[in-house]
Amino acid sequence: MTDGLDPQLAQELLEMCKTMANTGGKKALAGRLSGLSQVETKTTSTDMVTEFDRATEKYIVDEIRSRRPDDSIIGEEGASISGTSGITWCIDPIDGTTNFLYALPGWSVSIGVSDENGPLVGVVYIPALDEMFHAVRNQGAFLNNKRIFCNDTSDLSKALVCTGFSYSPEQRTIQSRRVAKLIHQVRDIRRFGAASIDICFVACGRLDAYFEENLHQWDIAAAELIAIESGARSGNFSGGPSTPKEFMVTCTAMFDKLSNLVIASSSKD
Repeated sequence: MTDGLDPQLAQELLEMCKTMANTGGKKALAGRLSGLSQVETKTTSTDMVTEFDRATEKYIVDEIRSRRPDDSIIGEEGASISGTSGITWCIDPIDGTTNFLYALPGWSVSIGVSDENGPLVGVVYIPALDEMFHAVRNQGAFLNNKRIFCNDTSDLSKALVCTGFSYSPEQRTIQSRRVAKLIHQVRDIRRFGAASIDICFVACGRLDAYFEENLHQWDIAAAELIAIESGARSGNFSGGPSTPKEFMVTCTAMFDKLSNLVIASSSKD
């Protein structure tokens, strides 16, 4: 046992995550292909939720409750269950709901599990691509069960950087000004629309870096562990501990350089 890690428990939790993400994701994909009937808004007119967000979360929560009734659960669509086992599940049933709404492939089912020592298991499944990212603490990161590593890029001018924008129109204006200030100093900018996927793409080398602000715990709970296990570095924009409020993940050698650039580009000048 290392770092409080029970290998048997970790494997059990990993298999649960994989099965639930796969089953829930494929059901949601099949449902989307057959058409949407319930689309509503949440925090703003562009913050959407569909019947499949709620159905996928209900399926996952019911599965956890039936097999591990003493665990805590946090879900984007309202699940909030306090348990006594020391294990906490964090669920984003469909990360990238706008992509899902428009039948774009960039959405995922994200399930993270933590214990008293922090993130323990992370699974991010992209149904439209049939790609399953996973990690267990101190055991590496994997894509469809093949080991993955982040890039080792250190030259910021050659970095493909991803970001995201707020549901708030006012915040998007501020964020777009930051991007305008830094875009000429990196290879290029991408904006895909699902934080968990963006982070996993850093983990497997499809991106060199990703940063965003005003996320939620369920956006990063699974993917951050996958990125760290791939060799990437995460933190807030200033290099301190990451939070949903400020999140950045990059190739290790690039973090400080991008941190300085993002901070400099965030000024109101």
